[in-house]
Amino acid sequence: MKLEILTPDKKIFEGEVRSVTVPGTMGSFEVLKDHAPIISTLEDGKVIIRKENSEEIIYIKGGVIEVLNNSIMVLAEGTRNS
Repeated sequence: MKLEILTPDKKIFEGEVRSVTVPGTMGSFEVLKDHAPIISTLEDGKVIIRKENSEEIIYIKGGVIEVLNNSIMVLAEGTRNS
């Protein structure tokens, strides 16, 4: 799956991932391959990016996620350090 994480001023992440967990407004959820199309708002929290052999965590300040045809777009209001 392809994941892009953008803020108003820059691209934070772009690449192929195995799964991603995001802080949804109604609770965190994980997106896996062939996930149903979804658009959801996001709260402040951590985005956990799982690649084949590694894991990366990015802390965001709210935003929106769109999942469509194994393409994931996260539009974050901003990021923060741990």
